[in-house]
This record gives sequence, structure tokens and C-alpha cells, in this order.
Amino acid sequence: MIGSGEVQGTPDTLNADLGVEVTAPDVSSAISTASTRAKSVIDAMVTAGAKREDIRTTDVSVQPQYGADQVITGYRSSNTVHVAVHDLTKASAILTAATQAGGNDTRVDSVSFALDDNAKLLTDARARAFADAKSRAEQYAVLSGSKLGTVRTIHETSSGDTTPAPTLHKQSAMSSIPLEPGTQTVTFTVTVTWNLS
Repeated sequence: MIGSGEVQGTPDTLNADLGVEVTAPDVSSAISTASTRAKSVIDAMVTAGAKREDIRTTDVSVQPQYGADQVITGYRSSNTVHVAVHDLTKASAILTAATQAGGNDTRVDSVSFALDDNAKLLTDARARAFADAKSRAEQYAVLSGSKLGTVRTIHETSSGDTTPAPTLHKQSAMSSIPLEPGTQTVTFTVTVTWNLS
């Protein structure tokens, strides 16, 4: 018998991928400028409340830029970091500080919410799924003139579904970035086989 259980919880972590992208006449200047701006972004996030150990570099790149007749006109360098913010009361301030520190060179690739501590949700969803399967099995046992016996097998699957990631729009230097974590749904599906007597 297949049963399902679903519970919702409020995310407790914000994950963001952001960084800087600059263009300069030569490779050295492009990388140096991007590195300096990225350091400013990282330092600003730490000052605003992010933990340095929750920030990691995810990409450093430099690419030539071409003009007419495929002539190189400069070099574009980017430096991207991932930050996990576990105190959501500081999330808006951290992202605002990052975008202000990076200025017009700031690039925000993605922002999403997650539920890192989901043990209780998983337990509740699992219990609901099993109760649902058992209720169905008991009904079929009665309909078939039998009694529900012992459990023979149990197989489970789970999934987590978060609300869509917020879209960040260009903010003025003095405004904060609005963030709403929404809710996360954890769903368990369980397949249970019983003996009938």
C-alpha cells in the first residue's frame, strides 16, 4: 500500500551566488581589479554579519572581449562567491552590503532559501505517510474480510520543494534588498506491504 505525508516549514538558510565582473585593457588589470572588488564584497558581507567560513569562491575567470574584425578590445574578469547565511535576520543587510561594495560591477547570479535543519519535518512527514498507508491497508483488509497482519516490507522516498527563489532588482545605494523566505514543503511517500490474516 502506498501512503504519502506532507509537512511545511520555514527555511532557515539563504544561499546566494554573487560577485563582480570588470573589464580592463589587459589581463593583469582585469584580474587585479576583479580580485580587489571581490575582496571588498566579501569583507562587506562579513562586516554585515556573514561568517567568513560560510563564504567560498566558486569561480574566477578572464575572457578576451572582441570588437570589429575580431580584434581584442579588452578583457573581462569575474570573481564569484557563494555565501550561506544561517541567520535570516541578517540576510538582507548582507546582500545589500555586498551590492554596495561591488557597485555597478556587482553580479547576483542566484538567491535561494533552504531548510538545513529539517530532521523534525522529515520525521513528521514519514509518520504521516506511514499512517496514510496503514489507514488504506486497514480499509482494504476489512473490505476483503481479512485482518491486517505484520509488516513485511517498507520502502520510502522523500522530496523537498522550496518556494521560487526571489528575483533581485537593482536597488539604490541606500535601500535594502527585500527578501521573503516563504515555506518549504517536505513530502514522504512510503510503500508498505502487510501480511493479511
